[in-house]
Amino acid sequence: MAKVLYITAHPLTETESYSLALGRAFLDSYRQAAPDDEIVHLDLYKMEIPQIDADIFSGWGKLRQGTDMAGLTTEEQHKVKRLGELVDQFVAADKYIFVTPLWNFSFPPVMKAYVDAICVAGKTFRYTEQGPVGQLTTKAAVHIQARGGVYSEGPAAAMEMGHRYLTAIMQFFGVPSFEGVFVEGHNADPAHADLIRAKATDHAREVAKRFAQPVRNMVHA
Repeated sequence: MAKVLYITAHPLTETESYSLALGRAFLDSYRQAAPDDEIVHLDLYKMEIPQIDADIFSGWGKLRQGTDMAGLTTEEQHKVKRLGELVDQFVAADKYIFVTPLWNFSFPPVMKAYVDAICVAGKTFRYTEQGPVGQLTTKAAVHIQARGGVYSEGPAAAMEMGHRYLTAIMQFFGVPSFEGVFVEGHNADPAHADLIRAKATDHAREVAKRFAQPVRNMVHA
């Protein structure tokens, strides 16, 4: 049985958001293929995710100097502890499903705050003499993203930085299997929006069936 984190970053509902609707179709197909897997939904808009601020830097600095948690201020303790909970939860999972819209060529800022929270040396990567090495080499991830225009090809492709950023982060973490599932062009071509969504939904369901396999099967396929 695998533990899956379903990580969404959209303030609206599934009926209002193409990305969340596509994520739901993916998730339903996944549940059918792997009914025993544990799925934990992280709605980033409803979670406490401390930003990397002065309290965090101060708290981390004190801990590196040998001070225990009791020696940190109340704010430092709370924020450092919360960041630790987030990264530990991430590391303990086997698979990750990221769901975001494409906003201003990237994703909502709450997703960046979450990524900052899980980029922790000694947890998701480690430093070596040869440089940083990812620690999550037995995991798998998928990114579901809605794009109003077409960014998979053509002149706008170079401007898409949401999926590209998550791709870089997953590579940095050492995650060997990472795939993108997109619905795009529905705003640019509203006359065919329903067809675009239907095709993307079918594709999402097929990818979900593959994603439901054990990670080792996806890596060595």
